[in-house]
Amino acid sequence: MSKLTLAVSCPIDTYSGYGARSRDLVKGFIALDEYEVKIIPQRWGNTRFGYLDDHNEHDLKSRIINKLENKPDIWVQVTVPNEFQPVGKFNIGVTAGIETTVCPQPWIQGLNRMDLILTSSEHSKKVLKDTQWTAKDNNQVLKLEKPIEVLFEGIDLKKYFNKPTTNFNLESVKENFCFLFVGHWLQGEIGHDRKNVGYMIKSFLHTFKNKPNPPALILKTQSASSSIIDRESTLEKINEIRKTVRGTLPSIYLIHGEISDEEMNDLYNHPKVKSMVCLTKGEGFGRPLLEFSIVRKPILASAWSGQVDFLDHTKAYLVGGKLDKVHPSALVKDIIIEGSQWFFPDDELVAKGYKSIVKDYKGLLTKAKKLGYQNSQNFSFEAMVKTIKKYLDNYLPDLPKQVPLEIPNLDLPKLK
Repeated sequence: MSKLTLAVSCPIDTYSGYGARSRDLVKGFIALDEYEVKIIPQRWGNTRFGYLDDHNEHDLKSRIINKLENKPDIWVQVTVPNEFQPVGKFNIGVTAGIETTVCPQPWIQGLNRMDLILTSSEHSKKVLKDTQWTAKDNNQVLKLEKPIEVLFEGIDLKKYFNKPTTNFNLESVKENFCFLFVGHWLQGEIGHDRKNVGYMIKSFLHTFKNKPNPPALILKTQSASSSIIDRESTLEKINEIRKTVRGTLPSIYLIHGEISDEEMNDLYNHPKVKSMVCLTKGEGFGRPLLEFSIVRKPILASAWSGQVDFLDHTKAYLVGGKLDKVHPSALVKDIIIEGSQWFFPDDELVAKGYKSIVKDYKGLLTKAKKLGYQNSQNFSFEAMVKTIKKYLDNYLPDLPKQVPLEIPNLDLPKLK
């Protein structure tokens, strides 16, 4: 019997979060061994192509097609919801979700064009389900009408795991206790960018200024690209923040540009890296936090949005705060919209969190080891594949299939 055709439109060859999500998702479909999987590659903003060649992903590359010859049985589109278009007999929209409290009206329209929606976290699922828009001309309420489920981003435990190593070069880092941040430094004034990088730096400096033997902060970040210009711009922003804080300040180090999964795992496991910090205003999922949890070190993070699905407050240090409106400098057309809200960490709780990670490190390390084991069981690639199969079994209708021709045994009498 021939397999159903499953075509995936996604930014699979890009160096982006959606690119990583696409590769894991396609590998999950392939692992089921129930579908003829084809890939239609797409761009993702200004992020560069070339991931598949750079990482010898030959199987994925062999499945790329330029266009569809026939209507696929299953059409999977990985993108933001306003771009969703039904192409197949059964259409699945996959999105990382939303980082604020409300999604744009075009998103709801796009979601309703599909047969099933998969998003990365309970936070995103709730926002997409709760968002309603009322038409001005006829007062008709626009809301999500299609089924939506959470499909987490499963971690490949062959790439991310706990292993003592000094393979990643941190010789220039003099301190032996470092906080690590991993993520893009996105648009927005200081204290208003979505990842909250500017605020995180400033709160770190205020917490540990004039202290003997302070920890350091390592930033694995960039803004728009891996270029030298972007690196210089990032360093300039760090220095501008340092100028606003008086006193003897702790060190901040920058790792700029793209690194491989193997290098990232080596960075996570380096003995100088003691904890990850992410005081984000909102995450659709928060993939680096999940990756870091697998290496079983303490995490200091915001207590709101996608990451709380896998950051148990009894095993990670989650910082409270309040919801408030997104600053105009951080708005993104058709994604992060005016009037929406996201998270603002409480200053005192942040300072307390930084100090607690240093002071109570051994106790928090014990909790982190439990979190790492828990997440390696519940958020692995294999667990994700099982979840994919469950959703396809539950939602996929009986599509027309080719069946093998069977000749019945008529048991005719033998001729003499």
